Amino acid sequence: MSLAVLVLALVTLQRLAELVLARRNTARLLAQGALEVAPGHYPLLVLMHAAWLAGLWYWGHAAEVALGWLGLFILLQLLRVWVIMSLGPRWTTRIIVLPGAPLVQAGPYRYVSHPNYWVVAAEILVLPLAFGLAWFGLLFTALNAAVLAIRIRAENGALAA
Repeated sequence: MSLAVLVLALVTLQRLAELVLARRNTARLLAQGALEVAPGHYPLLVLMHAAWLAGLWYWGHAAEVALGWLGLFILLQLLRVWVIMSLGPRWTTRIIVLPGAPLVQAGPYRYVSHPNYWVVAAEILVLPLAFGLAWFGLLFTALNAAVLAIRIRAENGALAA
């Protein structure tokens, strides 16, 4: 098995495991009286991420992996884990707001707003660069920015209310 295929397999498994965790957390939050905000954008978000991963498999499976970019991607995974651990049971892939709950101010949330989105934006660019697919990384960075513009506006509005 090539390094590219190993990396893609691990990223795919990671994303699937995160979807399971997100669904569990979403169900728990909704049972506690939380509300989902702006669910209409969610299919677009899922489609964009699925297309990103499918495209990486298609164009990157036989690539020679640039170890420097891969190292940066691994560092981003550590940041991703920090974000997920900081949010704990409130981490989901949807915008779920639990009325009356204070905003999380732990971990990376002490330093920046929306650290998960910063990490994801970096991943969307860096992993394609590890496979020599700069054009692909730039394309999906632009698509992600468009989706995040919708999502962050909705999330900020919900959190402010």
